[in-house]
Amino acid sequence: MRRARAAGPPETGPPETGLRALDWLNFFVANLQTGFGPFIAVYLTTHKWTQGEIGVALSVGSAVTMLAQVPAGALVDAMPRKGLAATIGLLAVAASAALLALWPEQGPVMLAQGVHGFASCVLMPAIAAITLNRVGRGAFAERLGRNARFAAIGNAAGAALMGVVGSYVSSQAVFWLAAALTVPALLAVRAMPPRDPSPDPALAAATLRPPDGARGFAGWGVLLDRRLLGFALCILFFQLANAAMLPIAAAEVTRQAGDRANLVIAACLVVPQAVVALLSPWVGRMAERRGRRIVLLLGFVALPVRGLLLATLASPGLIVASQVLDGVGGAVAGVLVPLVAADLTRGTGRFNLCMGTIGLAVGVGATLSTAMAGGLAGRFGSSVAFLALTLAGAVAVLIAAATMPETRPDAAPTPPAAPSPDA
Repeated sequence: MRRARAAGPPETGPPETGLRALDWLNFFVANLQTGFGPFIAVYLTTHKWTQGEIGVALSVGSAVTMLAQVPAGALVDAMPRKGLAATIGLLAVAASAALLALWPEQGPVMLAQGVHGFASCVLMPAIAAITLNRVGRGAFAERLGRNARFAAIGNAAGAALMGVVGSYVSSQAVFWLAAALTVPALLAVRAMPPRDPSPDPALAAATLRPPDGARGFAGWGVLLDRRLLGFALCILFFQLANAAMLPIAAAEVTRQAGDRANLVIAACLVVPQAVVALLSPWVGRMAERRGRRIVLLLGFVALPVRGLLLATLASPGLIVASQVLDGVGGAVAGVLVPLVAADLTRGTGRFNLCMGTIGLAVGVGATLSTAMAGGLAGRFGSSVAFLALTLAGAVAVLIAAATMPETRPDAAPTPPAAPSPDA
């Protein structure tokens, strides 16, 4: 039987306005974040940076992102206005992009990477919290699918736009464009009509803000929840398997495809984003109707299958085709991570702290993945590296099957959440 959907709390403006603004916020945030990917390496290379220096700069951003996940999540939890948290994150991203464009020197670049790393840790959980505030828990799963769709479209559009700007204007212009894209993102936050918090104390227990008796460090016991620890371990192994697959495949494609390598790699990036855009709303609906556990397992199974295909496929065209499975895993992870976090922290006001903990697991897994797979590929070849990543993906499936219960709330109607103002 289809579960009843909980209505969100009343808005002071038309609901459609806030939801459309949320679409655009996800789109433009994905747009501007694209500039902090491979474009940094290209930009710094044009300024005579060595590969070693570029690697150190990128590592600073990765390290800050990992270390800041939990404190940034706690900070967003402590802020009653999640829209303000998103605004601060966007302004910090704009500042880091401008800093990169103005001073491509070691000190400013390191600072920009650190600021961007922390800003990203604030921005992503803030958007998830705004989403939960705006639609309520009953519609959260389906709305996360829509968020993921617009983010995937934004990623693809951002990569294409910045690639054209970098090729025909300059690599510096990519970062001015990234800074400029924060303006429509800020306007999207501004366009969300504020909500009227409910005075009902029974509804206040479901708010994203910690209850009055659970301020400060109270409520941090959620980090010891066995379900959260199991889920974080699943995500760690998922990222351990996933993060290095495309870089290793890209190196293999470069050896095989020659002059066509850039086109093949571009296709490898676009195909999974298209799959995420198409599949994510369905993932959200199925997680709400059939439960989180079955959808999580199906998404996780796609990863070791993809690893086995990459270990045995030689044709660049088949490698591109295998990226469909990357899109399947990406759609499931993009929807299920915030959804399960919301389930596990229901009534605690520690949603973003939970998101930060899972984000830390993502960072650790991704870092270990590139180090492990790169070493194996260099010594034993790419097939051995892919098989090792496949094994890690299989471990993620086994941990999920053994430790993750169904976290979907009971089918009984849930009272609407009473969110703090989000704009």
